[in-house]
Amino acid sequence: MEFINPILEILIRLWDCFAKDVNTIQAIEANLKALENALEQLKIFSEDVKRRIELEEERQMVRKKQVDNWLKKVEVTEKIVNDVLEKANRKSHRRCCFCCRKDCWSSYKLGREVKQKLKAVDELKNQGSFDSVADVLPRGPVDERPLEETVGLNSAFQEVQGWIDDREVKVIGIYGMGGVGKTTLLKKINNEFAKTNHGFDLVIWVVVSKQSSVDKVQDMICEKLKLLESTWRNKSEDEKAVQIFKILRVKKFVLMLDDVWERVDLLKVGVPTSDDRNMSKVVLTTRYEDICGYMEADKTIKIECLGREEASTLFRKKVGMSTLNAHPSIPKLAEVVAEECKGLPLALIAVGRAMAGKNDPRDWDRMITKLRKDPSRIIGVDDDVFRILKFSYDSLHDDAVKSCFLYCCIYPEDHEILINDLLELWVG
Repeated sequence: MEFINPILEILIRLWDCFAKDVNTIQAIEANLKALENALEQLKIFSEDVKRRIELEEERQMVRKKQVDNWLKKVEVTEKIVNDVLEKANRKSHRRCCFCCRKDCWSSYKLGREVKQKLKAVDELKNQGSFDSVADVLPRGPVDERPLEETVGLNSAFQEVQGWIDDREVKVIGIYGMGGVGKTTLLKKINNEFAKTNHGFDLVIWVVVSKQSSVDKVQDMICEKLKLLESTWRNKSEDEKAVQIFKILRVKKFVLMLDDVWERVDLLKVGVPTSDDRNMSKVVLTTRYEDICGYMEADKTIKIECLGREEASTLFRKKVGMSTLNAHPSIPKLAEVVAEECKGLPLALIAVGRAMAGKNDPRDWDRMITKLRKDPSRIIGVDDDVFRILKFSYDSLHDDAVKSCFLYCCIYPEDHEILINDLLELWVG
């Protein structure tokens, strides 16, 4: 009788296994439905994660690797689960095979697979509950700025580059009339730092403008230095100057000041000016030569209007070859229009774009007449600049567009205009 107990124990274990297998087979229908629902929830969840990533990437953030890996796992899992569901439907297990003895083994294997995939989908969904999906993109020493191909600035560019390499030159002044290409040259210099091993720790770009202040300049520098906003936003000018000075005094930097209208007191800002050890530079643009003197520039360069050949090249580029080839008379008329722009790049670009698509020589004759007229004078505005800008405004295609353009005048100089806000104001 002693051999009975082991046999009973074996039978009991076999029955337990058999009962579990039967339950697995009987539960296929419910588990398949649960798997379909779980997969659908995982898809919705992953779409939410993708939307979060898109929003963060629009804010110049970079997605985390663990999030990227999770999305790849979701993609693979989705394919595997769809294969399992397709296999179940193909064999018509839901209708008859689950209870069919001859197919009992395949039903059991499918039931186990469905349970495993259901568990895997649930676990994957739980793993996707990220507190954050992206990190702040680390900023390099140079922020490359959008820049079209330049014309007529190569010699000035080479000269300024030589001064930047000269350890005796600390402050460089670039001056010239409005629209002549000073900011374009400064952008070209800035972007060159992004292409070369320049040896500077920081290249800081600040738009100064007419309504600027020491506080505004400090705020832009603090943002570039990646200081926490809470540590400087409500500080006084002196406190900000101390913070900026502590950092810049041990850095080799280039400070680019665009559109300077009056002297910027660099010491008040917190910028070291007399330290020969770090070989730092200040490069500024202004309309007035006197400002270069007030800023104690060691070297200055005046940006002149383009020569006839360079002006023609820039103008033809903006008009486009299809327009220039539209009629035999247009190339000569284009030369006349380019001459009326007096070599001013801003004018050449504005008028060239306005004349693109004008394939009738009579349109060109009319525009030459308009350009030669002397519009009402505005005190303090260069006649040539005003005349060209007036032409550009007159060339807008209807009164609604002109009204929208003029509406932008309510914003201060260099103010950031959000397109959606502007659209709402236009509608209002």
